[in-house]
Amino acid sequence: MPRIVLQGTVVSDKAEKTVVVQVDRLIQHPLYKKFIRRSKKYMVHDSGNTKKVGDKVQIRECRPVSKNKHWEVVVEV
Repeated sequence: MPRIVLQGTVVSDKAEKTVVVQVDRLIQHPLYKKFIRRSKKYMVHDSGNTKKVGDKVQIRECRPVSKNKHWEVVVEV
């Protein structure tokens, strides 16, 4: 089964080996057909503590690392 890959921006790097990544997406309103911006934050495993706030990164689904972390940083965009 293929792993989901998303792209987003690092919004927090205060935790040890963890960054918070905000992923933005556009959805179309079902009635008015206008595009609306939706965002979601993911806790992502960053083993090297190399990513900083503002970095654009790709994240990939992985096995659960902790209670809230089941994503890992793939590459900086």
